[in-house]
Amino acid sequence: MPLHGSLRKLGRWENRAGSAGWIGKEIEDNKTGLPDVGMMSAMAKTAHTPNSLRVLVSEGNSTSAREAITILGLSGHRVELCDPSPYCVASFSRFVGKFHRCPPLRDDPAGYLAFIEKLLAGHFDVLLPIHEQGFLFARSSERLSGRVGLALPGFESYRMVHSKAGFSRLLERLGLPQPPTQIVNSENELRAAVRFPAVVKTAVGTASRGVWFAHDARDLESVVQNIGAMGLSTNGVFADQVLVQDLVTGPIGKAQAVFCHGQLLGFHGYQRIAAGVGGGEAIKQSAVCSDVRKQVAAIGAHLGWHGALSVDYVLSDHARPLLIDCNPRLVEPMSAYLAGIDLVGLLLAVSLGQTPTPLPQGRDGVRTHLAMQALLGCASRGGNRCDLLREGWQLATGGGAYAGSTEELTSLRQDWLGIVPLAMLAIGLLATPKLAATLPKTGWGAHLLDLKSIRAIEREDFG
Repeated sequence: MPLHGSLRKLGRWENRAGSAGWIGKEIEDNKTGLPDVGMMSAMAKTAHTPNSLRVLVSEGNSTSAREAITILGLSGHRVELCDPSPYCVASFSRFVGKFHRCPPLRDDPAGYLAFIEKLLAGHFDVLLPIHEQGFLFARSSERLSGRVGLALPGFESYRMVHSKAGFSRLLERLGLPQPPTQIVNSENELRAAVRFPAVVKTAVGTASRGVWFAHDARDLESVVQNIGAMGLSTNGVFADQVLVQDLVTGPIGKAQAVFCHGQLLGFHGYQRIAAGVGGGEAIKQSAVCSDVRKQVAAIGAHLGWHGALSVDYVLSDHARPLLIDCNPRLVEPMSAYLAGIDLVGLLLAVSLGQTPTPLPQGRDGVRTHLAMQALLGCASRGGNRCDLLREGWQLATGGGAYAGSTEELTSLRQDWLGIVPLAMLAIGLLATPKLAATLPKTGWGAHLLDLKSIRAIEREDFG
């Protein structure tokens, strides 16, 4: 989930995370922190990589980036970060040796690429496309090849799964299960295709952007209006394809994997225990679904996938997994790390051209949480100040639903700077709980793609 909009709204803090060697005194009370470095290193099975790589992380405004940086730092790698916002959540980390303020990917993809190329001239071992920057890097692979370690599939494969419509067609081609789905091109086709209750999705969108639930005709008209407000409908014709799926209820699960030229090397899965906002999880628990593992392996083998790949699924009738979304990247990899699988380290090895031995399965039943998502989720469901204080107390003491759970995002013992964005968010929500409804919307920032930037990158004359 992107959070720089939250930080900018709740106050302007001096960004000190860019100072190399920022250590500080570690907080001794570890009730909400991660285990110490030795414990974590012993917990996670990883591929062999040099002790200290210089890694450039492509953005810092997502929870996925923040968690990857923690894992990289704990593994002894030297991390540099680029993002259009100096207030991005990942900049508040002692593991970030240097921060580079870059052009926004959404508004200036060519400028962003040129900025990355200039940085790479200073020599990095690995470029880590932690979010939608991978779309641009896959398109520009010839310009980046040989300059840095980078694990990405061919552009056509990347583009296929980056689009919800493309992913749905791929599942149909491979005979893999998904909810009943129709792809439409206009408002009239949308109205004709809907069977209530339904889920409507734009082909492009991450972190639940462009996803709506329609339970009746009134909801459907609201969806049509929202599509128009996004500039995706002209005279009733959509600018891009829209998916209509039957709403299938059941436990939500996510799985993430690392491939080397179509071979599955590492896999981790978890189920959502409690929801946050914006499609995120407040509490999750590791659980590897063997059926989903086979499905992900089939997708990767068919596409010759190289690098990271994640899927979302719903357990229909609490049994049969139906695939509902795909992200061509790692999503919040700390759950895997705490369950014993270092997918970030594995991705580094693949980026360096290695073909590591496939990792064994991690531990099931490892429960983790994200305090930021928990507080936002509490407030978004109508929680008042007393509810937020109660939630915060349970987070701090490990009580209630957080018993036996480990905080993923803000590793206070190992990276005390992480308390800054969490504290700012908590103060803002206590002051105005209704901020939970607006902060996620302001946080879908310039580090993400939209239809206009995607079309620009896809052009033959790009760059």
